[in-house]
Amino acid sequence: MKLDARTRLFIVLAGIFSTSLVVGDIIGGKLIETQIFGTRFTLTVGMIPFPITFLLTDVLNEFYGKRHARFITLLGFGLASLAYAFIFVAGAIPIAEMTRSASWTGVTEATFDNVFLGSQRMILASMAAYIVAQFVDIGVFHALKRLTTNRLLWLRATGSTAVSQLIDTVTITFVAWWGVLGLSDILTMIRSSYTLKILIAVGLTPLVYLVHALVQRGLGIEPVRIDAEGEPVVQPAGVVDSR
Repeated sequence: MKLDARTRLFIVLAGIFSTSLVVGDIIGGKLIETQIFGTRFTLTVGMIPFPITFLLTDVLNEFYGKRHARFITLLGFGLASLAYAFIFVAGAIPIAEMTRSASWTGVTEATFDNVFLGSQRMILASMAAYIVAQFVDIGVFHALKRLTTNRLLWLRATGSTAVSQLIDTVTITFVAWWGVLGLSDILTMIRSSYTLKILIAVGLTPLVYLVHALVQRGLGIEPVRIDAEGEPVVQPAGVVDSR
């Protein structure tokens, strides 16, 4: 079966997006501190894949429409759930007795549980926040695209992220850290994470335009355009229904 450029790109985007999502969930239990413009931020390393998911969400929205973006959202949720199930099963299987020896230098039961099972709460928090925030992002992106009559790519890209990531950041931080950290620490993490996400979103604007140009001119794939009612006015080859 020969795949056209639009289908191949969709598969690649789906793979990168899902990988970034799952890895972000697994590594999210580690907190780091960084200083930007004299302000100290407390963050989770789950922020590392954020620029990738942000960029890919906009590309999927722009070139494939709401229906395809929602499909990838549900696919990512399913794969994250599958990863969570694998981790849970792996943790439930008794570890080999040889690893309990004082001379053992490999992975022990305690280190495995601390790294992987310790992040289960983060995974659940991330999944809950993700599914809500992604659908909000897709809806806001589509609404801004309709209101601006397919113009101002920067506005729908940054605007949809600003709204959806506020929901995502508040949800994941409270679910993951409530009862573990104090309220002031949680609020500090929310402020730090959300501020950094907005800075990243604004900073990625030139890259959004670059990727848009590469896909449209390099691959010959046209964006999905919508009319004032939110309906597609041009159906690119290979797209049956973009709503």
